[in-house]
Amino acid sequence: MALSDEALVAGMASGDADAAAAFVRRFQARVLGMARSVVGDPDLAEEVAQEAFVRVWLRAAGYDPHRAPAAAWVLTITRNLAVDAARRRRRTEPELLPCPLAPPAPPVPDDAAGDGLAAALRALPPEQSRPIVLSAVYGLTAKEIAEWDGLPLGTVKTRIRLGLAKLRDRLG
Repeated sequence: MALSDEALVAGMASGDADAAAAFVRRFQARVLGMARSVVGDPDLAEEVAQEAFVRVWLRAAGYDPHRAPAAAWVLTITRNLAVDAARRRRRTEPELLPCPLAPPAPPVPDDAAGDGLAAALRALPPEQSRPIVLSAVYGLTAKEIAEWDGLPLGTVKTRIRLGLAKLRDRLG
């Protein structure tokens, strides 16, 4: 029988390296996906993911399962670190100006690149696309999303339902 997420965090808090390894294996795809979705750069996303797991390890003793599920907790840490990394990168990277001698690249339609779903998601209001992405990509339940965002469960379920209906209409 697999241990619950909360049991793995408790194991980490007591210094159990096996619990930490199991926690990383369970969440590494979601953590890396969250980091990539925020920072865009795969290398920077890996750094953010590593830092997120270090933070989880260091703060495991302070985790309160009554405040948020472990999945929401680790993804919140990841998102916050990714946002900070993206801000630092924007401050340190010089803005590249387009070369006046080079012709602009022709626009690539979203569907031509296979991004129909991504374009349809971007067309949704953020309050509908966010819970859909958190649920479908990061595996959070509607209850976890509601707790994470501080919203009533019914509101989150309605936003997911309405967003999925709009996606169905757009994608045929």
